[in-house]
Order: sequence, then structure tokens, then C-alpha cells
Amino acid sequence: MAPGGNRGWLLRLVIAFSFAQGAVSMARPAVSYRALALGADERAVGVIAGVYALLPLFAAVPLGRRTDHGRCAPLLPAGVVLVAGGCALSGLAGSLWAMALWSGVMGLGHLCFVIGAQSLVARRSAPHEQDRNFGHFTIGASLGQLIGPAAAGALIGGPGMAHGSALALVVAGAGAAVAFTSLWRIEDRTAAGSRPGRGARVPVAGILRARGVPAGMLISLSVLSATDILTAYLPVVGEHRGIAPSVIGVLLSLRAGATIACRLVLTPLLRLLGRPALLTVTCLSAALLCAGVALPVPVWGLGAMLAVLGFCLGVGQPLSMTTVVQAAPDEARSTALALRLTGNRLGQVAAPASAGLVAGLAGVAAPFVMLGALLLLSSGVALRSPGRPAGSAGRVTGKGRKRPGLRRTSDL
Repeated sequence: MAPGGNRGWLLRLVIAFSFAQGAVSMARPAVSYRALALGADERAVGVIAGVYALLPLFAAVPLGRRTDHGRCAPLLPAGVVLVAGGCALSGLAGSLWAMALWSGVMGLGHLCFVIGAQSLVARRSAPHEQDRNFGHFTIGASLGQLIGPAAAGALIGGPGMAHGSALALVVAGAGAAVAFTSLWRIEDRTAAGSRPGRGARVPVAGILRARGVPAGMLISLSVLSATDILTAYLPVVGEHRGIAPSVIGVLLSLRAGATIACRLVLTPLLRLLGRPALLTVTCLSAALLCAGVALPVPVWGLGAMLAVLGFCLGVGQPLSMTTVVQAAPDEARSTALALRLTGNRLGQVAAPASAGLVAGLAGVAAPFVMLGALLLLSSGVALRSPGRPAGSAGRVTGKGRKRPGLRRTSDL
């Protein structure tokens, strides 16, 4: 099917992503609570959260290379299997080392699914549809982030944290398996036949030199790190402030709900402010709000901050996807998206580990101040980014040349 055709495939992809992301979003806080029940301290929680991103850090680019010259769809069921297995086996693990291992398997499965799904959206969307379709695609992630933490909080909040967290992880594995129901024939033969043929590989350095790719990667890394540390460390903050796990789950779901609201109105926001201004304002606001989480505010104040924070964090991911796709050569789009995901996973390894170190030295609220500084840097990068390239600008090819006449809507 040609780009811009029937979008039934997109709806099914969003549904599948909702279940897969819901399982991961349910499992991440459950892993933190189960680790605490097994005797982990703040540093150990940070290490386990970082291992989630360790295997994907090395696997992203090879998977992207393969997807550039093959079909996207096989990665989707493979990702679901790994997510479901990683979640369920984390619930059955009896040691911190085993939990770290299965957390890594879960992260690898999530990476497989996301690379396949993002490449499918890029391949089957016309250029003028990419902002909208990536925005709709990420609604699936937000739906999962809305339901997953609340479900985890409800299960963990019962008697016995160890039993409740184990049950939440097993249920998360079962929920991930439901994603299979929406994956049937999601990439038809016509779409598969429209993929670019095999050719010379575009060097990674050439992709990274494409204007807009590095800045987009930094913004994406910052936004994802904020979401990740909120998911992993808000339970620790709740434990120290006496906030029940069920309330923490509701707070995390409130943030995800605000992110959905943002993505529903993303197109008019882009028309109103333009891409650089929108990214600058939202990153700056998110920086201030992340730092505000460190303050000993009442639960209602924390909820209000997380709602506005969720709205601000909803901008960065879909716009960074579009930017990377439009900046990269046609024959290396999946690899460029994989490089973006590599940057994300690097942040997911470094940010929780750094957060664990900072929390151990300066208290559990300190990681949110660190996040504020990272988002502040991203707002500066967005502010310096031009809204539209010069008319003669083109995209970088595999040998560093520019392709004339190929315009991008923006450079991040």
C-alpha cells in the first residue's frame, strides 16, 4: 500500500503498542517495588532500571540496519514475546541479579517492537502525514503509560509488597501477550514490496552529521529519561513520603493522561507556535516542573505538577521521530530511528545509574533536579534550532553529499 493510504494498519499498530507499552509501564514500577521487597536500596533500584536499557543499547543499530533492507513486521511479534517473557519471569525471580537479567530481556523486547513499529510508520506515511501519524502512534505508548502504572499500583497496594509486585509482573506479561491480536497482517505484501532495495550502507557518521539529527536525539533522550526516572523513582519518593503505592500509580497515570491530551492537540500547537518554539517552551517548563518534584509538596500539588509535566513531555518524542526520519537518507531511515533509540537507551542506562548515585548521596528527590538540568539543556538546543532549512538544503547521502530539492519542515 502506498504512503498516505488506508490507515487501518495504524489503528491496529496503536492498539498493539498500547498493550505492549502498558505491560512495560506496569512492570517498571513493579520491578522497583519487588526489588525493594527483596532488600534493594536506592542504588540497586537504579542499576536494575539501567539494565533494562543495556541490551538495547548494543542491539538498536544492527536491528535498524536489518529493517532498512527487510520487513518491519517480524520484529513486532518477536518484541511481544520478549516483553511478555521478561515481565513474567521478573515476577518469578527470587534474586536481584535475576531481576536485572529479565529486566534486560524486557527492554530488548520493547526495543524490537518500537524499531519495527516506528519504521512501519515512517515507511507507510507520506511526508506531510508524518507529524500526525507519529503523534497518533505515540498515543499508543501514552495509553499504555496511563493504564499500566494504575494497574500496578492497585495490585501492589494489597497486603504484602513482595507478593503484590510479583503478581503485577505476571499480569503484565499476560497483558503484553494480548498485543498479538492486533498484529495479524499489519504489514501487507504491497507495503513490504515498496521498501528500498539493498544498496550500499549509509555510514553511521553520515547519518549523525545530517542537520537536525543530533539535536533531535538529545531532546528525545532528555524527554525519555524524565519519563523513565519518574516511573522508576516516584515509587521510591512515595515510600519516603508515606504515599501509598495505589496513589503513586494514579499519579503516574495522570502524567500519562496529560501526555495523551498533548498529542491529540499537537497539530494545532505546531501551527500556532512552530516546532522550535514549541520544543523550547515545553522543555523549559518540564525542566522547572521536574525540579519542583523534589520539593516536599502535598499530594494534590504533586498531582498538578505531574499533569502539566506530562503535557510538556508529550511533545518531544513524536517531533523527534519526524525530524530524524526527514533528515536521514531514504535508504537509512530505520537506521536513523535506531540511532535515536540508541541515544534513548544510552540515557536509560546512564540516567537511572546516575540517579541511583545521586539519590544515595543527596536523597531520593535529587534525581529530579538532575533531570531538570538535562531538560534545561535541551530547551537551549531547541531554541537555537532554525524552524526551516534554507531552500537549497538537502539531505545527506551515504557519501556525505546533499540531495537537492528535498526540503524538510524543520531542523531540530
